[in-house]
Amino acid sequence: MAMHTYFQRTLLVAFLCLMSLASIASHILIPMDDSQKNHLKAYGIAYWILQNDIEVEWLLNYRGGSFLIKDYKDVEEECVIRGVSYQILADVQAIQILNEIADPEANMETVKLEKAPKIAVYSPKSKLPWDDAVTLVMTYAEIPYEIIYDQEIIQGKLPTYDWLHLHHEDFTGQYGKFYASYKNAIWYQQQVKDQEAIATILGFTKVSELKKAVVTNISNYVAGGGYLFTMCSGTDSFDITRAAMSADICESMYDGDPADPNAQAKLEFHQCFAFEDFTLVKNPLQYEFSDIDGTDIHNKVGQQNDFFFLFDFSAKWDVVPTMLCQNHTQVVKGFMGQTTSFRRNLIKSSTLIMGESPKQGTAKYVHGEFGVGQWTFYGGHDPEDYTHRVNDPPTDLNLFPNSAGYRLILNNILFPAAKKKKQKT
Repeated sequence: MAMHTYFQRTLLVAFLCLMSLASIASHILIPMDDSQKNHLKAYGIAYWILQNDIEVEWLLNYRGGSFLIKDYKDVEEECVIRGVSYQILADVQAIQILNEIADPEANMETVKLEKAPKIAVYSPKSKLPWDDAVTLVMTYAEIPYEIIYDQEIIQGKLPTYDWLHLHHEDFTGQYGKFYASYKNAIWYQQQVKDQEAIATILGFTKVSELKKAVVTNISNYVAGGGYLFTMCSGTDSFDITRAAMSADICESMYDGDPADPNAQAKLEFHQCFAFEDFTLVKNPLQYEFSDIDGTDIHNKVGQQNDFFFLFDFSAKWDVVPTMLCQNHTQVVKGFMGQTTSFRRNLIKSSTLIMGESPKQGTAKYVHGEFGVGQWTFYGGHDPEDYTHRVNDPPTDLNLFPNSAGYRLILNNILFPAAKKKKQKT
């Protein structure tokens, strides 16, 4: 009898031990709502986990787009080192969250992130007197990237990358239309000299012709399945160049000969990714490419009243825009740039608007498909420096670890890592 009781007690203890083990934490939740201490570095943690061949679950619309990972001690330690908030969950808790997300009535979805995307930034090798928000935030979040420029693009190296960002760039060949203000500046003269030298080496007679070839190669990259992200003047100047392939829109101070007086009539809007029916700004001394840009509208609004609003998409039906709009707020501070925003009346109906300033009639954040690839245009220069100007110091992101505007950039960086799903129809 005593032996029987002993075995009963032993079995009970073993059972309780098994139950205890089953309840031990087996997942890490990285929350992305207001409880997160450092949203920006949290993306870097997700990227680092992918680099270590560990799958990440992106919980769309769950607590601001949180990340769920199998529990590994190294991940916990990395979160502590980088100052990223996290929670330890038992299996049962993780299952409850996933069941909540799977509810057909819940505007939430789970997306698996499987592979750390290889990132390229299109940027000149020479130092320019402005920084770039995308490279700033990738450096801060500890996300690696490689710099490429015209040589690599023309040499066909783009397909080796999963994601491409276009640094603050003028693809029209007009050097940002900085001539009136900076033609005597050493950095401007050096930029012209460097770009003319690259064009000559690559067999082009003019920088504007080189840029057309670069835009064509980038477009082919996207058509073949690449992901393109760009901000500020890299947005409209890219589309303007696509429309102006058969026209010379550069005046003599930029390329040595006059612009085509019929350039406007020769624009082929059907070639553009995002825009149509825009009018070129022909004055070579005016710091503007076309009427796509809404900088003049936002100048009248003022910083205190300048906001844009993210759309609330259906997570289960519109997975891509939902992914790109993950945030802890749907109201985001506006910010200026050479191209601050896009006039809505000049945006193609095929372009998906993800963020807009409705009172101003402008869009800030737009997305679309080209071939089997995808692109995102984001207006403005620096989400935490309202009027970032030439020679201004770089933004210290240690002061803005929870920047909603910078989060949108990082959403795009993780986007190529997502397991592809067939869109629901």
